[in-house]
Parts: sequence; C-alpha cells; structure tokens
Amino acid sequence: MKRCLSCSFDFDVSNWTCPNCGHQPSRIDGVYAFAPALAVMNDGLDPEAHHNLHVVQEKSFWFRVRNRILTDMIYRYLAHRSAVLEIGCGTGFVLSAIAKALPQAHITGSEIYANGLHYASERLHGRAELMQMDATSIPFTDEFDLIAACDVLEHIEDDVAVLSQIYRALRPGGAVMLTVPQHPFLWSGSDDAAHHKRRYRRWELAAKLRHAGFKIVRSTSFVTSLLPLLMLQRLTQGKKKDYDASAEFAMPAWLDRLLEAAMEVDRWMIGLGLSLPAGGSRLIVAVRP
Repeated sequence: MKRCLSCSFDFDVSNWTCPNCGHQPSRIDGVYAFAPALAVMNDGLDPEAHHNLHVVQEKSFWFRVRNRILTDMIYRYLAHRSAVLEIGCGTGFVLSAIAKALPQAHITGSEIYANGLHYASERLHGRAELMQMDATSIPFTDEFDLIAACDVLEHIEDDVAVLSQIYRALRPGGAVMLTVPQHPFLWSGSDDAAHHKRRYRRWELAAKLRHAGFKIVRSTSFVTSLLPLLMLQRLTQGKKKDYDASAEFAMPAWLDRLLEAAMEVDRWMIGLGLSLPAGGSRLIVAVRP
C-alpha cells in the first residue's frame, strides 16, 4: 500500500496521486521525491559523499566483503522475498548485490540525497525502482517483505522513528536487515567526517528493534578479525585533529587484498552460525511477527 505523506491516507492505486486529498509528490531528475527539501543538503551526510563512494566502493575490501556477508544472510534467512526496499541505497552498490541474490524480487531503492540515485540507476540498469525519500517518513504501509538499511541508521538522529517506519512498511512476516558501526570507544575522525550520530553498543540496536516490535533472527558482529588493527588506527591516527578519513580508502592493492582475506575469516565464522561478540560493525536480521 502507498501512504500519502500529506494526509496519512493508505491507498492502492497505480499512481502516486492520493485519492483522499489529491496530493502528488514532486519529481527530481525523473524520480519521485518524497522529501525534496532534504534532497540537496541535510545533516546526515556530506553532499559530495556519493560522488566519492562511487569511486572507492569496488576498490575497498570492506565494501566488497560486506556485500558478500549480506548476500549470505539473504540466502540463509531471506530467500524467496518478493518485494524489497533498500533505505539509503546511495550509489546502488548494496542494492545491486541484493538484486542478484533475489532475481525474482521487485526491487526498490531509496536515498535522501538525489545525487546518489544517478549512480544507482547506472549500476542497476533499470532493475530497480528508485526514489528520493527520508527514512523517518516512509510512504508505504504493509508493502515489503524485506527492507535493508546498511550503514544508514547511524546517520539519522531519530533512529527509533526509522525503525517504527520500517515496521509499518513491512508486511506481517517481513524482515529487516541492518548493518551499523559498533563500539562507541572506536569513535574517531572517520565518524565525524561521515556525519555519524552514534556508534552502537553491542546490545543497543537489538533492544531498539525489540521495542519497535521486531523479533531478532540473527545478530552478530563483523570486522572482528581486524578489530585490533582497527582499534590501533582509530585510537591513534583517528584522534588527530587533522585526520584525513579518505586515507582509509587509499591503500595499495596488496594491502587491500590482505585485509579482505582477514575479513573473509569473519564471513566464514558467521557462515558457520557463530555470532561474533565484538567487531567494528554489527549485522542484525529481524522479523515483524
């Protein structure tokens, strides 16, 4: 069901004109814009972030292995989902992996910054429906059986409101898949540069999901094998006032492959069913009962 963000009326028609109040969302570069006032500038991310991410994602071990871990979760817990939304799809890097893992699904991607959707459109080649949207105001009710938000919640002040919106937008029995940065003691210049509002404690996101009505299916850390190195880097170089966060993505190819191999150890352990207690990130799969 579509939901009118002007009058909160739920409706099921082919277009976005609300049959109750006549409201119709605007468009930006051909896609529906449900929060146009936030499409160019907001406090969740640097306006140029997606231009930079588009360049580095495929070259970064962290993005590549995270996609594989997410795909593993889909095959294990979320197969045969037919209607999927990714919140904060950015350049479409995660969304393209979801689309490959669920070839039968109708895929929708949303992003608050309109400039990221250009890259997502190129990457998905028409495989996904794209829209500009604020995650605290989702224009759907009982619409999806899977919603993903991968490293998105930490950019949003009111993450509890987002979880409530996700719950409403999911069908009963639908699932949510989330990744977030973990451990507040790892806060560094990288978090400041990324406009993070928080790093999550190990229990924190699961508690917020349960409060929103979700049942936890799987919760595990990742970036566990690299945690000692991450701690060293974030608690020394990352605390400097002149720290250049972009340097984390500017490493020689041999080092990138070495770190990728270390993160693959995490993926292997998670694949065995182990829930890793500590790590730079946390992954949770939960369902709306």
